[in-house]
Amino acid sequence: MEKRDSYEARTEELLLPIIAEHNFELVDVEYVKEAGRWYLRAYVDKEGGISIDDCEVVSRALEAKLDEADFIEDAYILEISSPGLTRPLKKDKDYTRNIGKRIEFRLFQPVEGSREYTATLISFDAKSIVAQADGKNFTVERSNLAMIRQAFVD
Repeated sequence: MEKRDSYEARTEELLLPIIAEHNFELVDVEYVKEAGRWYLRAYVDKEGGISIDDCEVVSRALEAKLDEADFIEDAYILEISSPGLTRPLKKDKDYTRNIGKRIEFRLFQPVEGSREYTATLISFDAKSIVAQADGKNFTVERSNLAMIRQAFVD
């Protein structure tokens, strides 16, 4: 297991009890290097949206647990935030929540002559999604998805 994957998995283990205690949802954890600095980010949400105060509660509790566990070798910046309006679909629960809703996605390889779609998510499984655009259903392999997220509808 790569260092990044290990850090993300261990952080998720520390986060889950905090998230459960406050009836929040853990959307994702990422450990990334940007502009020469490491960032440990957790995206949390709740029904009706997460607030800055909610993020602060999670941040303080997680920071204490991270200090105690002390498993990350590098200096890093901890960020707790909302996944945003156009949050990516990463886990099966994200796909489930978006069945029947508008999504947008970009593909590595074109399907039906295009690489970019806004469509309705019909179904999914471990290997593919079924989406509907212009009244037509089509299947896309999940390995071909460069990006998939909720469509911003105004």
